[in-house]
Amino acid sequence: MTTSLNGRTALVTGAGRGIGRAIALELAKTGVRVALVARSHDELTDSAASVHELGGTAVVITADVADPDQLARCATRARDELGGVDILINNAAVVWPLGPSAEIDSTDWAAAIGVNVVAVASLTFALLPAMLEQKWGRIVNVSSGVVTRPASMVGGNAYVTGKAALEAHTVNLAAELADSGVAVNAFRPGSVDTAMQAWIRGQDPDRIGVNLHQRFSRSYAEGSLITAERSARSLLDRLPGEETGQIWDVTDSVSHSRP
Repeated sequence: MTTSLNGRTALVTGAGRGIGRAIALELAKTGVRVALVARSHDELTDSAASVHELGGTAVVITADVADPDQLARCATRARDELGGVDILINNAAVVWPLGPSAEIDSTDWAAAIGVNVVAVASLTFALLPAMLEQKWGRIVNVSSGVVTRPASMVGGNAYVTGKAALEAHTVNLAAELADSGVAVNAFRPGSVDTAMQAWIRGQDPDRIGVNLHQRFSRSYAEGSLITAERSARSLLDRLPGEETGQIWDVTDSVSHSRP
């Protein structure tokens, strides 16, 4: 069973570029009013302009999800300006720190978990009561296919650990909310041509690890990366449904190793 998203509201983190921007635009095409959240105001303004060109409504909220106070204000402003949030897309993430684990600063490691897991849960918990009250909501946590192959990203321990924890959080929360009308799922977007991918390719191989650097450089050189738009369309095909507690892959024919 699926429902129309037209007239709903959504908050998308990391909406200034890449996958988050593409998801926001796809939502706007279906008649969803969107709150766009990211650190870069200029990128958000560009995303909002694209939403407006589609005839949609966009609210720009500049915030760092790593900051609990900014995150709380973000949730409040989205609710106030959109009249509530029906759909939450937790897309913002960091791939740092990269390198041998024995050389990683534990503070940086913890900070990455804070962005990739704690901020996701915090924003979800802030918006969840209203979804439960109206008996309808859609929460999607953007994960990575690397969870199925954690040994494939040696040098990215914080990222791999965070995405695995994110999927456990997703499935557990979905079970808790069964029959509430609020669906919670994770989405593995595939290997997408994003700024995050480019950033990894631009790092010093000797610092992050030669094998890790070669892996991402090879994917780009071979043309195996997909567009953010293709990935976003795959998500939007699933979003209106009642399915919950699932780990969605972008397609069966695409590599699932984000970033």
